[in-house]
Amino acid sequence: MGKVLTHMTMSLDGYIAQPDDLPAELFDWYGAGDVSVPSANDDVTFQVDEAGAEMLQALTGGVGALVAGRRLFDVADGWGDSHPAGSPVVVVTHGPPPDAAERWPRTTFVDGVEPAITTAKEIAGGKDVTLMSANVIQQALDLGLVDELCVSLVPVLFGEGIPHFGALAGGHLLPDDPVGVPGRRAVLLRHPVRR
Repeated sequence: MGKVLTHMTMSLDGYIAQPDDLPAELFDWYGAGDVSVPSANDDVTFQVDEAGAEMLQALTGGVGALVAGRRLFDVADGWGDSHPAGSPVVVVTHGPPPDAAERWPRTTFVDGVEPAITTAKEIAGGKDVTLMSANVIQQALDLGLVDELCVSLVPVLFGEGIPHFGALAGGHLLPDDPVGVPGRRAVLLRHPVRR
């Protein structure tokens, strides 16, 4: 059975975007190397170092579905209904956009984090489900639904912006020791979540 994992790129001071929702230098590591990692989206190819390539392939190779929040979905314009991971996307929202069925036929819109993860697991068919929005991740952590936290930690300080993590409803969460892969312009960390 697949895991529920997260993956976000984060600044050293804990932000996933600037206040205007733009990632600034956070995604520079996706083009900082000489190893090509194709994606399922013909418009996107990653150029990372060897360590980054192995980690990207490990994170995306076993993914059967992705869960995103409506804010990220809107900022990314639904990835043109072709997310680079190649997996169907489940969006947590109170209501889909009016033209959703025509513009994003591979995307499923679900009200609530827990039902969205349940739907994503069904779609994934035993493969992993990746959560990729800060608010969705926060709610899933509070619900005890995350198996592994994956963070690409980038050497930049924003000083302000959209934080990756907020207050936890249940207090402290102590993941297991990380598996870390130092790469060019990012350290890729994987933390199994203790139950």
